[in-house]
Amino acid sequence: MKVVLLQDVKAQGKKNDIVEVSEGYARNFLFPKKLAIPADAKAINDIKNKKSSEAHKIELERAAAKETAEKLNNTTVTIVAEGGQDGRFYGAVTSKDIAEALKTQAGVDVDKRKIVLDSPIKAFGSYKIDVKLYQEISGKVTVSVKEK
Repeated sequence: MKVVLLQDVKAQGKKNDIVEVSEGYARNFLFPKKLAIPADAKAINDIKNKKSSEAHKIELERAAAKETAEKLNNTTVTIVAEGGQDGRFYGAVTSKDIAEALKTQAGVDVDKRKIVLDSPIKAFGSYKIDVKLYQEISGKVTVSVKEK
């Protein structure tokens, strides 16, 4: 008997897979626990529609990420900080500060968790910072830290 799995079932398959199981297993275990439904034309069509919808959503997200990456590659953000001696300043510039500066100066809204900083910036100067927007899509923004 062919069934469509509604959840991951150990030794059978993942969610939305169509698998062949014995009638007793399906009737006595999978159906009562709502782990599967019979694989009729409606259920198969629903799965195809869900998969195509997910693929479309992923493509839209990927296109938006590419567009944002293009904007970021040409963007320079200036952050002004109060400084001390020998080119260092009090505190540090973190990914949160960079995200806020991107939003106010460039109009690009980027989550602070997507900004890749090895360590906070603690000196004046210009830095190229990676921003991971999506899988394998990233942009580079130039951050200029100046003294007040």
